[in-house]
Amino acid sequence: MILNVKKPKGMTSHDVVDKVRQITKEKRVGHAGTLDPFATGVLIIATSREDTKKLGDITKNTKKEYVATLELGKTSTTGDPEGEISLITINYPNLKRVRETLKLFIGEIKQTPPSYSAIKVKGVPSYKLARRGQSVKLSSRNVTIDTLDLLEYDPPLLKIRVVCGAGTYIRSLAKDIGEKLNTGAYLTELQRTRVGDFKIEDSIPLTKLSATRL
Repeated sequence: MILNVKKPKGMTSHDVVDKVRQITKEKRVGHAGTLDPFATGVLIIATSREDTKKLGDITKNTKKEYVATLELGKTSTTGDPEGEISLITINYPNLKRVRETLKLFIGEIKQTPPSYSAIKVKGVPSYKLARRGQSVKLSSRNVTIDTLDLLEYDPPLLKIRVVCGAGTYIRSLAKDIGEKLNTGAYLTELQRTRVGDFKIEDSIPLTKLSATRL
């Protein structure tokens, strides 16, 4: 069975998997596309050996949509509210410059994943190395941003909608946008609203998930 679960804030994706495992009594449970603890939204869960094999295709071959809120003028060591926040500036760009800057990130772009990510360095997740205070340098990669819409701009907060391909890190996108604007930026909120055909309006809140509904 493949479930479209609405992940709540404050839980890891693995926490959600554990919860679904408890509800379904299935030992073989997996997820497609990790969401950070501060993030919410669509998390695809598979609850059988046959369906967990499909998760790789769901992750690699589908477009994902996010609604993200950036705070300009500050940076975070993790790219999100959980890191150490530093003030960079209180001078914010005008709306025209913001619009022009966002256009630069549409299409195929180079992006360096955040050091606080699950990408492994010599077999160790990079976030574990970063938490130990070790310097982590990850290679840049090509990613595709299909859509980057400005939803709201009320300085210092900038709200955007992103449709992107596999391997895109929204935390890195926020950081890069902040660098282009010479303000710095980090994510204060992130919601994944779609993974392929799985939409947030059809997702099941984790609190309402029960064996009787499956």
